[in-house]
Amino acid sequence: MLFKRRESESIAERLRVHLWPRRSWNRSGRYVAYRLRRLKATPHAIALGFAVGVFWAVTPFFGVHVALAVALAWFMGGSIVAAILGTFAGNPLTYPLFWYSTYEMGTLMLGGESVHHPVDLSAGIFQGSLEQIWPILKPMSLGAIPIGLALAALCYVVVKPLVEAYQARRRRERELRSEREVLGTQ
Repeated sequence: MLFKRRESESIAERLRVHLWPRRSWNRSGRYVAYRLRRLKATPHAIALGFAVGVFWAVTPFFGVHVALAVALAWFMGGSIVAAILGTFAGNPLTYPLFWYSTYEMGTLMLGGESVHHPVDLSAGIFQGSLEQIWPILKPMSLGAIPIGLALAALCYVVVKPLVEAYQARRRRERELRSEREVLGTQ
């Protein structure tokens, strides 16, 4: 098969690449921006999809961000690819900030004080009961709503004009190129 690896990557290597890119964070960020600019959709759909992805990246539902973002973007009429790219806002550098801020916001919204009690996950998070992680998951889920909405709104307001400007520039460049080709053939 064309463009297939000679040796397939191990699961550990794939996991490492998801947590830390091969080249650099700068290159990965530029790639996401490049992919976002090249999408063929309306600026509203791209900005909405990206905002939906950012919203779900803030939530504590680690592991299902992409699925939730795709479903909501499809439901709202946003770009699914932009939603997937928006979930990249959640990464090892931003997750600690998201988790802390959503927990504190949720605790504030519940009217309680922030109680940092240890949670025993020695049996594993999936073997333990929901009662063990619920004191942390409940405020984080609640706090993710206003923080996620605020970040999503900010991303929508920033991304839409950028996409509009980029698409207008590309349209002008294509028109100039086609005019040059027409003039060159005459």
